[in-house]
Amino acid sequence: MFDVIYLSFAAVAWTLVAYKSAAWMRDRGNADLGLTCVMTGGVATVFLFSAPSLYRWFDRLVGVANLAMVFLYSSVVVFAAGALVLLLRWTAGEGEAARARARTKARAAVGGVAAVWAVAVVGFAVGRPDAVEHPRDFSTAYTGSPGVMLFLVLYLAIFGSSLAGLASLCTRYAVRFGASWLARGLRVMGAGCGLGLLYCTCKLIGFGMSWAGHPVLWLSNGVAPLSASVAAILVLTGFALPAAGPRAAAWRRLRRLTPLWRAVTAGTPEVTMERARWSVRWPFADLEWRANRQMAEIRDVQRGIRRHVESDAVDIARERARAVALDDRQLAAVAEAAALRRGLENRAVGHVPAHGADSVVVTTGTAAGTGTGTGADAEGAELAAEYEHLALVADVYHSSLIETVLTELRQRSSVARG
Repeated sequence: MFDVIYLSFAAVAWTLVAYKSAAWMRDRGNADLGLTCVMTGGVATVFLFSAPSLYRWFDRLVGVANLAMVFLYSSVVVFAAGALVLLLRWTAGEGEAARARARTKARAAVGGVAAVWAVAVVGFAVGRPDAVEHPRDFSTAYTGSPGVMLFLVLYLAIFGSSLAGLASLCTRYAVRFGASWLARGLRVMGAGCGLGLLYCTCKLIGFGMSWAGHPVLWLSNGVAPLSASVAAILVLTGFALPAAGPRAAAWRRLRRLTPLWRAVTAGTPEVTMERARWSVRWPFADLEWRANRQMAEIRDVQRGIRRHVESDAVDIARERARAVALDDRQLAAVAEAAALRRGLENRAVGHVPAHGADSVVVTTGTAAGTGTGTGADAEGAELAAEYEHLALVADVYHSSLIETVLTELRQRSSVARG
């Protein structure tokens, strides 16, 4: 069971490493992205060597019992070193001089971690008293070996200090980035670091109790590994969210907007771009670009049909929506859907009313823009609000209420022409 669990997590983690590495290859100058690749690779390797069967296979291959544990903990130390470098880079301040100081400190930090870890590995080498494999209970099997305990304590010191610094960094920067996907990822990563500190605490308590002659195996070999596994999953999730979150949101928008987009552009294929390319490529490619294009193409059609919509069509739709006690957002969506369908209907038969509508785009204050921040955050909030508004338009586009409004508009048009 443990093999399946850990190897499954390892497969997911290495997939994330491959994805981030490909992004880094496209942007070699992004040192933070490179660090993320290294740190993610460290977590992926931890999952890989945590599988008991692979742990034992590796040790048989090299002929040294429990050497896999050194590779496992070394991967954690690589993650810790990356976290320290990230901490120094993000807190360096502005200017080339500050960045130069950060690089100097980062080299010193990595060198210090490497030196301490070298001492820890020597402790493992001289303190391992037998050739028995301990993939699940290594920390409690050698509590009587000073060399192995030195190895374990130095490992926890490196790991715990880096987790504390990274947790503080994530919490601070999550506030700065507001409600973005990057902020969400930082919060999840901060939670993972906090859980990792629980792992370190459990291990240290376990060591102390064992030395006192009262071992608590359930804490050292049960709670600690479980908390470490969940912490690693949270850290990986935090790394993935800034990239996966926007794509998932774009996929949801595409799923909701596509029926409306197809209905609106069916009679106006000239406004669509590269529809053939979309159908032959992987369905998850260019999600945000495709979602943006669909919204833009719907808006293009709306601009083109304004003269085919009666000037009072929006007002009539609003009156009927108020009669069924819809809120402002639903009211705006009903009014826009009715105007859109009426315009397409009239254009299909070549009818141009004597008084056309000034606009068939109906938005509330919320849909028009709710961003209280500035720059990219405010723009992103406005774009998300507009997407949500058009999704509501898609939801009511074929509703019975719209049919009622269209029936009334047809009757009025017939009377006016008759």
